[in-house]
Amino acid sequence: MEYYPPPLFKQGASARAKVVIFALIAIVLLVVDGRTNTLAVLRQLAGTVLYPLQVAALAPRDAAYAVGGYLNTMTALKQENATLKTEQVRNAQALQQGQFLAAENAQLRRLLAANERLPVKSVLSEMLYDTRDPFTRKIVLNRGSQHGVALGQPVIDDTGVVGQVTRLYPFTTEVTLLTDKDQAISVQVVRSGVRSVAYGRGQSGVLELRFIAANADIKKGDVLVTSGIDGVYPAGLAVASVVSVEHKSSDAFARIICQPTAGIDRNQQFLILLNEQKELPRPAPEENKKEKLPKKKTKDAGKDAAQAAPAATAPVAKTEGANVISASSKNITRVVTPSAAEAKK
Repeated sequence: MEYYPPPLFKQGASARAKVVIFALIAIVLLVVDGRTNTLAVLRQLAGTVLYPLQVAALAPRDAAYAVGGYLNTMTALKQENATLKTEQVRNAQALQQGQFLAAENAQLRRLLAANERLPVKSVLSEMLYDTRDPFTRKIVLNRGSQHGVALGQPVIDDTGVVGQVTRLYPFTTEVTLLTDKDQAISVQVVRSGVRSVAYGRGQSGVLELRFIAANADIKKGDVLVTSGIDGVYPAGLAVASVVSVEHKSSDAFARIICQPTAGIDRNQQFLILLNEQKELPRPAPEENKKEKLPKKKTKDAGKDAAQAAPAATAPVAKTEGANVISASSKNITRVVTPSAAEAKK
């Protein structure tokens, strides 16, 4: 029995014939288009019609590329942000160090200029740390006896007096600041010439002029300098400026508060003035045997005894007569007069 396909599925020409036909048509179109360029309009029309289909077909690929690019960009931005933050911290640290070094350089220049103006020798020192005692105002510097520092020498900065050396070690020095409650300095008002003593007030960081008469010529804004009469600080160094003057009718003295001129709480470098502390000469030993005064009945016995008594630079001793003391900054002279009983004899 022979099998025949139904009419709907009847095949036309064979596949080989179709390939040959379509190949010939393509070749003819290529030749015609290459020679006459007549198919350009058809190509443009076909491209216009097929463009939406191309966009729709490429949409998944473009979306995938967009998501990948976004993720890569976010990762790169995060890394760049972290790098910039690290660089910013480094730059901020360098900027702060630069500002600190600039301020330190400026202060050192001012100290050098102040050192050239001073009539005494000085040594530059740097603060190591503050003392641990919360009830005192002291600092420790990196200079000691090996650098020529001695007890009692004043410490200044480029603007004024800071304090005084109170404890000495071979390579370090402890300085008591002016604002310490146990520290005092002899000062003089530049405007009026009034002399006084400024006392520290501890943690408040100010100075006080005590026992000043209410009618003293001291006003707010007056500048205080060292008077030099104490023999420790050279005369003319800036100490403080008056910030308040209070007068009360019930008090005999005025309450005067002063602000230190020096940068006690902010500077790191200071000058130690290497001035020599002149010690007073020791008194000569007293004679064990006292010279006996001759007895005279004349009225000039007192004068003869006064002329016979030698002058000595010693503290006043107990005598039977009246003592007349004449004190000066260098010595103390004692003159002994005979007692009334001896004068009568």
